[in-house]
Amino acid sequence: FALEKPVCLLKTLMYYPLALLLLAVTAQASVLTLKSPRFVVSDSTGNQLRAEPTASPVKLGARESLKITFQVVDKEDEKGVQPHQTFIRFYDESTGEEGIQPVRVTPGGKAKFDLNLSKPPLYLPPTSDKPLKVSLIIGTPNYDPISAQLFDLVLPRSQPAPVHPDEAVFHPRPELQHTFRPEQKVPNKFISLVFSGIAIAPWFVLLGLWSQVAPRATGLFSPSILPFIASLGAFEVLLFTYWVKLRLGDVLLYGGILGVVTVFTGRRALSSIAAKRTQ
Repeated sequence: FALEKPVCLLKTLMYYPLALLLLAVTAQASVLTLKSPRFVVSDSTGNQLRAEPTASPVKLGARESLKITFQVVDKEDEKGVQPHQTFIRFYDESTGEEGIQPVRVTPGGKAKFDLNLSKPPLYLPPTSDKPLKVSLIIGTPNYDPISAQLFDLVLPRSQPAPVHPDEAVFHPRPELQHTFRPEQKVPNKFISLVFSGIAIAPWFVLLGLWSQVAPRATGLFSPSILPFIASLGAFEVLLFTYWVKLRLGDVLLYGGILGVVTVFTGRRALSSIAAKRTQ
């Protein structure tokens, strides 16, 4: 029993290289290849202009069409295989632009791809004087992927895309630089007081002249007249405060309250003056 485990381990080590060899042979057998690749160039009426196995370069006119046919087979037994994914790639080395189009493959591995330039497909990249590299990309489980270069394709130069009138809006714009309004410059307080005095001075002159011309009012400080004078002064203070900091809604509210007070005090003042005159 003591020798049984070492013997089993030795046998395993002896068969391990053989298993690796069988795995390598199996991996090499899982290879796909292309059978009978061929292209046909036709004009707008369907007449064949060129038909041969893949060669380079292939040139197409503005109204010509290209047909590519091939079969995907297992390299070992040459049986047709339907890949999981098959693509035709058009690549422009000068600009780095590319276009990729899927290709349908039958269960027998046969595939056909058509390109008609009378109605250029959208997957074609913009073309210039340089040819496009046409390659075939195939991928499927249990097989190594294929990336085969087919030929160089020369196409008519594509027209530039029309410029949209709003194209400039979608380009990067200059960075916005925010400029804030500078603080308001306030004049010197002494200068403000001087000009305020100049603006108020005519009122003092007017009051002085009015005191010399107008008849003297008597009883202004009596208890029946003084509240009316005070309410009129409150109106003046309210209008001045509105000019400084109040809003119109506040002035209407406070003015309505003062209006009621002024009405009652005014009626009382007029009644007292009328009583004095009747005496």
